[in-house]
Amino acid sequence: MKLLSGVRVLDLTNVLAGPFATVHLALLGAEVIKIENPVGGDLARRLGNVPELNAKLMGTSFLAQNANKKSLTLNLKEEKAREIFRRLVQIADVLVENFRPGVMDRLGLSYAGLCEINPKLIYCAISGFGQTGPDAFKPAYDQIIQGLSGVMAINGDERLNPLRCGFPVCDTVGGLNAAFAIMAALYYRQKTGEGQFIDVALLDSIMPLMGWVAANLLIGHQQPQLMGNDNFTAAPSGTFATGDGYINIAANQQDQWEALTEVLGVPELKVDPRFQLRDPRKKNRKALTPLLEARLKEKNTAYWVEALNKRGIPAGEILGLEEALNSPQIEHRGTIKTVREDEIGELKLFSLTAKFEKTPGNIGSPPPRLSAHTEEILAGLGYSDTEIQDFKAGGIV
Repeated sequence: MKLLSGVRVLDLTNVLAGPFATVHLALLGAEVIKIENPVGGDLARRLGNVPELNAKLMGTSFLAQNANKKSLTLNLKEEKAREIFRRLVQIADVLVENFRPGVMDRLGLSYAGLCEINPKLIYCAISGFGQTGPDAFKPAYDQIIQGLSGVMAINGDERLNPLRCGFPVCDTVGGLNAAFAIMAALYYRQKTGEGQFIDVALLDSIMPLMGWVAANLLIGHQQPQLMGNDNFTAAPSGTFATGDGYINIAANQQDQWEALTEVLGVPELKVDPRFQLRDPRKKNRKALTPLLEARLKEKNTAYWVEALNKRGIPAGEILGLEEALNSPQIEHRGTIKTVREDEIGELKLFSLTAKFEKTPGNIGSPPPRLSAHTEEILAGLGYSDTEIQDFKAGGIV
């Protein structure tokens, strides 16, 4: 049994935040019906670094987060398509959309109207700024949110700032926040029988991830410091040069710091008043780092990782993305699964990363071709072959 077996999700989302939310529901066993426009579908179908796949509307950006879903095309600007959609809403549990506020209202598909059709419906709207407020109707992409949230301002150092994260962190976290909220709403509905509206904003979603940094400012009245790869909570904690590259070390506890001095052969630093205790070490990290690196440069990264970990000091290599994706730990965990798509071949995709003992999630089917399930879904709603062909001829599907 899958955790979300029997849950039907109508997915009207595009590109990243919304599809990232719904792919988690799909991996948990929900039936996710991806409702796309008949001309081109999800924009992500044309995004990626393989032009041949983009031309086939199966771009790598789309493949990354649409496994286990079904594709239904509907031209929601047409009333007949909206009639089909309303019929779907009657049998749906969840609806997810990431249009700008007001779009669904203008289509005649407002939450209030859909609730009359299905009072148990859980409706999740994902947007850049939320459904209300002075910025609600502004357009938003991930980098815009990174800038407005303060994320770019706290990244980097005095040489490189502001600095964006190397992946769309706001979109991704917004999708996770939406998936979490939907699961909570399903639990509430199980107890009460009531659906509800969920308003998820990317700006809201990213803010709590800066909890410690924000707390230092909100409560401790301390502005964030630009520290690059250093950890502001402890020292030595950050990135250090070795004989053949770099190593991450996080000696965040006093006993770890003392063990570090012994492994590196500099026990005298334990009693140096500049470094003896946490707060002086943090203030004097610029003096401490070269003293440690002088020793670290004597041997390669692999040696130090093993030696430090053996003493209980967190340390690790800094892997390239390809190395990280193919690491033995990731392979052991089954983080990446292989699924076959008839024309493309084998696809390596991220699977569900939470490991459920009794209801594990997994990839059962590849991301769908545009409109691959339209006839199946319409037939399931009671439409005849003739009606389906008329819909196609009229540009409804």
